[in-house]
Amino acid sequence: MKISEVAKSINMPISTIRYYEKIGIIPDEYILRDQNNYRNYTSEIIHHLDVVKNCVAVGFSINDIQSMISQNGMSRFEQARIIKEKISEIENAQKKLEGSKQALYDILKLDITCEHGFGKYQ
Repeated sequence: MKISEVAKSINMPISTIRYYEKIGIIPDEYILRDQNNYRNYTSEIIHHLDVVKNCVAVGFSINDIQSMISQNGMSRFEQARIIKEKISEIENAQKKLEGSKQALYDILKLDITCEHGFGKYQ
């Protein structure tokens, strides 16, 4: 696959794909070179980059992703620990958002009107 095809199929800018290749997030195993030395990507790159996109979306740093991809970057145990930490962070954020949502419902129950100014009772 050409880089433009990869970019289109996963909705990722070409510049990001090149950057990921440069810093090692895309390992050489996904890159083939033709006789003119142009890059061609294996079809497996799509799944790989989807995983990377999901990791970025849930808050993993580029360094974490690089380390998890690198074969000698971290152990399987360490990868699982980092993923569990991220799950815990997300759960804590969800609890905080639930608390904020409940606080807003509580404000609504107070029947506060804006006509007399926020927080002033009728």
